[in-house]
Amino acid sequence: MVVKKEKKIKKTTVTKKETKKVVKEVVKKEVKKEVKKKYIEAIGRRKEAVARVRLIKDKPGFIINGKTMEEYFSLQDCHKKILDPFRATNLENSFFVSVKTNGGGITGQTEAIRLGISRCLVKIDEKLRPVLRKAGFLTRDARIVERKKYGLKKARKAAQWSKR
Repeated sequence: MVVKKEKKIKKTTVTKKETKKVVKEVVKKEVKKEVKKKYIEAIGRRKEAVARVRLIKDKPGFIINGKTMEEYFSLQDCHKKILDPFRATNLENSFFVSVKTNGGGITGQTEAIRLGISRCLVKIDEKLRPVLRKAGFLTRDARIVERKKYGLKKARKAAQWSKR
């Protein structure tokens, strides 16, 4: 007579508390990795554009949305605007800059990046604030597009008035 041995499969049930613990441990590990990188982060805004800027005291370089500055902004004027805070503080080629930006247009994004870099530099060294303030790099340009009003074609443009 042949006896078949059945394998018993253990059913493990994972509770919500256990999953939360595992998730917390993973998050803690990721945070520890982030702390090791040691970067300074700041946000710059202009019109609809938002730029999250990270400065790393490492070999010099520039990455914007995964591309080099030359690939992302083809205009030399944009490069000059972005690098102005470094020139004003004599810190050219001393930081690796990583930027994530979205919204707005070319000019809005470049000025948002410039504000973010300036804020990072102030976080690094408070003595740079007067130099950047005098150059106007720490001022948030609050001009935004005016909203369209009811009864008008645009924000202020009305339909042509007819006498009869």
